[in-house]
Amino acid sequence: MNQSAVFSDTSLVMVAVVPSTRDLDIARLLGWYRIPLKSAPKIIAVDYLAFYQTSAFPKTQRAQIQWIAPILGHELTTRAELMQDQADHPRAREEYFKIQLGPLIELKEPIPAKNWKRVTFFYTTGKHIKMAESLSDLPVHDEERPILWQALRERALKSEEYRANDLPEIPLDPSLLAFLSGISIADSKESSTNEKTN
Repeated sequence: MNQSAVFSDTSLVMVAVVPSTRDLDIARLLGWYRIPLKSAPKIIAVDYLAFYQTSAFPKTQRAQIQWIAPILGHELTTRAELMQDQADHPRAREEYFKIQLGPLIELKEPIPAKNWKRVTFFYTTGKHIKMAESLSDLPVHDEERPILWQALRERALKSEEYRANDLPEIPLDPSLLAFLSGISIADSKESSTNEKTN
């Protein structure tokens, strides 16, 4: 499938951590992905998820984005309802977003992490996904952040999950704008996000 025909330059994309091969299999075969409510990004209503594969993956698949999937919708549920084989899990009663997905799309070339060692959720665009040679190419630049935030804000308000007061308009303080936009990739020597976080 031609990926450029699937998502456009202006598509809103959230980079999401996939802590294990099982989680990617769930996304591919069952069509959903989970995010703990307490650590979820501010806005879930985007067009696509791009899956960052952690160090738990085989050597040739780890520390990269290889797959992207359209978001069809989302709902709030509990971990116990999502993972019924783990009813005794310590976080079984905690709330999670269940993101419904369309078919996974394999990128023509994976986007490697290279020097980036720790990844959290953040937003980007279809244009950045198409042009990226490494993860460091995905975060939007300072001058693009207000445009991205405005698009995210409009999408969230249209979904009627937020009130206008919940999502401040721009201009914002640059550090607050970066925080609200999820620009929180840390360039460090730490290990990749531990699969226990999900």
